[in-house]
Amino acid sequence: MEGKIIKGIAGFFYVSPNAGDQIYECKARGKFRNEKQTPLIGDIVKISTTNYEGSTKGDFLQGTIEEILPRQNQLLRPAVANVDQGIIVFSLSYPVMHLDLLDRFLVIMELSNIDSVIVLNKLDEAFGDKYKEIVNGYRLSGYKVICTSATDGDIDEIKALLKDKTSFFAGPSGVGKSTLLNAICPDFKLETGAVSQKIKRGKHTTRHTELLTLSFGGYVLDTPGFTSLKMDTIEPDLLQDYFIEFNQYKDKCKFNGCTHTHEPDCAVKLAVENGSIYKSRYQSYLNYFEELKNNKKW
Repeated sequence: MEGKIIKGIAGFFYVSPNAGDQIYECKARGKFRNEKQTPLIGDIVKISTTNYEGSTKGDFLQGTIEEILPRQNQLLRPAVANVDQGIIVFSLSYPVMHLDLLDRFLVIMELSNIDSVIVLNKLDEAFGDKYKEIVNGYRLSGYKVICTSATDGDIDEIKALLKDKTSFFAGPSGVGKSTLLNAICPDFKLETGAVSQKIKRGKHTTRHTELLTLSFGGYVLDTPGFTSLKMDTIEPDLLQDYFIEFNQYKDKCKFNGCTHTHEPDCAVKLAVENGSIYKSRYQSYLNYFEELKNNKKW
């Protein structure tokens, strides 16, 4: 039987077949350990099942993972596979938005070959119209940006994006990821956490990674979040490949192999000057380039 791993706890993997609502509680064959392969949430697997009276344990039928099918993509932290898109959520009030962090998320998504959608939540609490510059900047960069409020906003556009896809929500604690998911699918009843009034930051409310089934089709990952946004696997000279707005300029620079940092007659720097590339994004690129270059020295 073929199915998708929707949850993993204490060495057990919970598999949802492609047809039907029954969940199978499975152990993985020892061969995966020998092959140094670990099943991940989101994996499509083949399982053998034990279908005789008394083969259930609690609410679950029992099975064994026999094969992990090839992955479309995967992330390490959180450890998930076969994701269609990442919904990157930031707040328009508290916690305060840090564009450096948003750009790190976007680079990781490009590195993992996962489409990104930016959702700016708490529109009802936004500080004036300053956020519109950010919205225009990221739309100019080629990303879809949705502004909403999880408590009383229009979430139909987000629901349409999630339909029949496997998606995950990422972003800092306290930006309203769980509140958004509850608004999208009230049956989830996810725990939500308030932002600390003292430090203006949120607290993690999700304790393990799990694929939740959307009532209108598709899956969404409820995850404790990204424990690492390191980019140290990227060579400095290749960082530009993960800033998608640079692509149209890379063959227009004077020098082959232009890093878009110090070289003269650089088409990317000219695009920044004339407003065709969002200046904040370019500054993030320069910061990351220096960071990666310094890391490689060690």
